[in-house]
Amino acid sequence: MHAVILVGGFGTRLRPLTNDIPKPMLPVVHRPMIVRLVDRLAPAGVTDVVLALGFRPEPFAEAFPADRHGDIRVHYAVEPEPLDTGGAIAFAAREAGVDATFLVANGDVLTDLDAARLVDHHRRHGGDATLHLTPVDDPSAFGVVELDGDHRVRRFLEKPAPGETDSNLINAGTYVFEPAVLDLIEPGRPLSIERDTFPRLVDRASLVGLATSDYWIDAGRPELYLRAGLDLVNGVRGSALEAIAADAVVDHEALVIESVVESAAIVAPAAAVTSSILLPGARVDSGATVESSVVAGHVGAAAVVRHSVIGSGHAVAPGATVTGERLPPP
Repeated sequence: MHAVILVGGFGTRLRPLTNDIPKPMLPVVHRPMIVRLVDRLAPAGVTDVVLALGFRPEPFAEAFPADRHGDIRVHYAVEPEPLDTGGAIAFAAREAGVDATFLVANGDVLTDLDAARLVDHHRRHGGDATLHLTPVDDPSAFGVVELDGDHRVRRFLEKPAPGETDSNLINAGTYVFEPAVLDLIEPGRPLSIERDTFPRLVDRASLVGLATSDYWIDAGRPELYLRAGLDLVNGVRGSALEAIAADAVVDHEALVIESVVESAAIVAPAAAVTSSILLPGARVDSGATVESSVVAGHVGAAAVVRHSVIGSGHAVAPGATVTGERLPPP
């Protein structure tokens, strides 16, 4: 089975973290986000992954040497121009020669969904497409789905206005498609899968939904990316993972609490890092404080960084205080 993964975005919501690295290559507790996603799809019987890209594939080579991940072959489909979600899915699937049931996933979604269960649900209910759905407290920023008693999608509303629906189930970004879905997407035409294709499938009564309460997070914003990493080391998602990379340097006089310290990051004596992520190569000098932040750059001695994002190559001056900022500015 093929899986098409959408990784063509520019990661603008995560800047400056994505100034130098594609969003799906950002680490989530010592492993790139995209690798965690491929691992999640593998148990569903995926043999081939197609990365739907809007730019060159070279940055992904580190994650997938020899274009493989274990037994899974990795392919790259670089669209010649921006094609939006539907156009990108169709372009990638056609480039890979997909001619049977296939999975689709958004590259910035982290979830514990059992993808094999989604495929089984799709096959049992016989639609042309099946969506993974998840409940949220405030669905107004998402694609909201209403189901009937037979798991068919009755209505699909993209970012509805308050009061427009009483459903709290949203499109969670993992799908199962039949090749017939591709027939609805004209080659080379930019098209939104959410606004164009899904409503057309609803009209045909061929769009199915599976709602689950599995862990789910869209890691496309700094505060959610931070939470996704901390959830893995705080035991929110099963057994807590080791928070400090083997080759990170954390002085014995430093304090690291509920934080992730990635490869080659340095935490100097008397520094304090709390509820934060230090990305590969980040540096926190002596006496500095980092709280609820993501740091890829350098925090100078005795500086204080709270609720902020410090990009690669940026240095917070010694003794400075940074609160609620993104540096350098996106």
